[in-house]
Amino acid sequence: MRRTAVVLFFANLLTSALGHAQAAAPPHSAASTAAPQTLAPIKNPVTTALGVLLPRSRNNILGAITAMPADKFNYKPTPDQMTFAHLVVHIMGSNNSLCAKVADIAAPKVEEAKESDSKDKLLAAATASFDFCGEALGKMDDSKLGDTIELFAGRQGPRALAALALASGWADHYGAAAMYLRLNNILPPTAQPKK
Repeated sequence: MRRTAVVLFFANLLTSALGHAQAAAPPHSAASTAAPQTLAPIKNPVTTALGVLLPRSRNNILGAITAMPADKFNYKPTPDQMTFAHLVVHIMGSNNSLCAKVADIAAPKVEEAKESDSKDKLLAAATASFDFCGEALGKMDDSKLGDTIELFAGRQGPRALAALALASGWADHYGAAAMYLRLNNILPPTAQPKK
């Protein structure tokens, strides 16, 4: 069952990546007026898929952080949940760690972010973490996805699991941030009316 879910997940990512590649062709190019062609295989399909997901995830998550008022960064829906500021610190750490792991490069040396940091400082750190992910994905090579690496707290697993955790983490982090915004009567970025 899990293998089927992973295959379907990657199939959806690749379909999206191919759609973006086709959409990039000029509307009146020979490619758009010719008979349908079979697309060549993608050399690094997982890297390509993460590259397709990155801009949207970056815009949504950073948009959610920007939308939350500074005086609400200590907000948490229930006593057992993390604060919004803690979520931002977690996002930054997750991006820096997982993007380094998927690209097989060193994580950036950054000042440790704290929940007590200002909104501006936390937003800057989260932005820098997405910048690092963009650079890291430029160095990623799918041929290393089968390598065994340390994933979390000493647990070993394939590098591919870090790539899956990165993609699912972006979705999860945005979902959590959007919920915090809605609980404060703020529309998250994806719910904003189209301009």
